[in-house]
Amino acid sequence: MSDNLGYNGKRVIVTGCYSGMGAATAKLLLDLGAEVHGCDFKPSTLPLASFQNVDLRDPKSIEAGVAAISGKVDALFNCAGLPNSMPPMDVMKVNFIGLRHLTEAVLPLMGSGSAIASIASTGGLGWSRRIPTNMEFVTTKGWDAAVAWCEAHLEDTIREGYSFSKENVIVWTQFIGAQLIKQGIRINCTLPSPTQTPMMETFQKASGKAVIDAAAEPMGRYSTPEEQAGGIVLLNSALASIINGVVLPVDGGFMGALATGQIDLAAMMANAKKPA
Repeated sequence: MSDNLGYNGKRVIVTGCYSGMGAATAKLLLDLGAEVHGCDFKPSTLPLASFQNVDLRDPKSIEAGVAAISGKVDALFNCAGLPNSMPPMDVMKVNFIGLRHLTEAVLPLMGSGSAIASIASTGGLGWSRRIPTNMEFVTTKGWDAAVAWCEAHLEDTIREGYSFSKENVIVWTQFIGAQLIKQGIRINCTLPSPTQTPMMETFQKASGKAVIDAAAEPMGRYSTPEEQAGGIVLLNSALASIINGVVLPVDGGFMGALATGQIDLAAMMANAKKPA
């Protein structure tokens, strides 16, 4: 089999490998010949090189998991995440603070030519309207400072946690990308359309099925975890060697339809369920 994507024999880490997009990503990487090390709160059934039980809400758990993997790392795939039905601080820790902490722990293991890709969300599209706030948060130094910032802004900014957490994956990717590239390390993220994972029912209950279905336009269906894995695996591949700091829609045309007025975002949000 040809190795145009450049994963054969490469050492990679996948978070969230238990199910959904993370599991699909880990499986695809295994099929491409990578040495895959997984991290999650629940064990994976895939034939991984190693698995670390990691709780992204706990910095010591993150540090122990990365230390157990050790050695050179060629690519990191940040696929773990929590939905908007969970406690806001848990969502913030898993979706951004823990993601950032794990990435910073892995960076010393990475050299020139390595790459990082994270799963964000179209739920984070509000980032462009409040970059100063996002930048204030993503430039906090360390775990404790990030948690303290969130605790001080729970009511006015964090709210349900999911949207703000994904905004900051997007902003941090663009911010840190300009710094990491000087070391030859790339970082990008994806914006998935609604995807048929075990969390989908939770998203539908929290936001309303009509809103989720609207975000699946113009394709008219939910994507599969395997389709989303294709996007994130491409970003970290050898074929994407010049792509850095990019927020890549993997959405069947949703962003294009939104930009050209074929989807009314205001109407979508008016239909969203209000937090209890």
